[in-house]
Amino acid sequence: MKRKIKVLSVLIMLSMLVMVSGCADQDTTGDAVTDEATTTKEATIGYVLWDGEIASTNVMKLVLEEAGYDVEIIAVDAGALYQGLADSQFDFTTSAWLPLTQKNYWERYGEDIDSVAVNLEDCLIGLVVPTYVTIDSIEELNANKDQFNGKIIGIDPGAGIMQTTETAINDYGLDYELVASSSAGMASELKSSVMDEEWIVVTLWSPHWAFNSFDLKYLNDPQGAYGEADHVETLARAGLEEDDPELYQIISRFKWTHEDIQSVMADLADGMPEEDAARKWVENNPDKVSEWIGEN
Repeated sequence: MKRKIKVLSVLIMLSMLVMVSGCADQDTTGDAVTDEATTTKEATIGYVLWDGEIASTNVMKLVLEEAGYDVEIIAVDAGALYQGLADSQFDFTTSAWLPLTQKNYWERYGEDIDSVAVNLEDCLIGLVVPTYVTIDSIEELNANKDQFNGKIIGIDPGAGIMQTTETAINDYGLDYELVASSSAGMASELKSSVMDEEWIVVTLWSPHWAFNSFDLKYLNDPQGAYGEADHVETLARAGLEEDDPELYQIISRFKWTHEDIQSVMADLADGMPEEDAARKWVENNPDKVSEWIGEN
């Protein structure tokens, strides 16, 4: 009898050990699942507050969120953008105008930044006037100084186009003040002048929604102060490709057209909130979004 009780006790103890072991395995597995489920993919995008870059950045934010990323976007001026990439404060940007407009920043920081891909081709910069203005060249500006109140209306002072315009003023000997503003401020003054058919000359670039909204023309640049057409590049911090290959591949595939970007910019100009304008484009272009994510 005692032998039977002893055997029974051993069996009960073995059963309890099996149950405890099973629970421990379940807890370990559960922890692993929990850890995997709570792992978040993150990305930080730097950008400048130009309409085109607002458009591309907000579109990429939604694309990356669709790919499972938690995305932060940070607006800075051009100099801080390049320095931030060199210092790994941002993962990437879609806002680099090269090889001319932001040449000085690339020369300073380029060795510490990864050039990923061109995302937009054939981007012009220069001095622009409404088509009713009866001059066609930068060389004619001095003779018509009073018509323009001696002012060229610019954007934020750190922008590459502003530095290029300072060079153009020197090259052409222009007796003009370059007025620093912002992209939105410049566009507001342009719109107001066009409505009243007043003469105005502004720093502008293509693509820009203003060319769809108003009849505008670039002033001829016979000395080539503004150079040939730029392109817009996606730049990344050093090491991103190794740290997050998935993110790097997505931003490597990002490329769109003037028609694409100007459709977003037009909605922004009409007062649509930035994320709403970006979401409208994303929803209307699912194939392109899938291609960038790598689902096609």
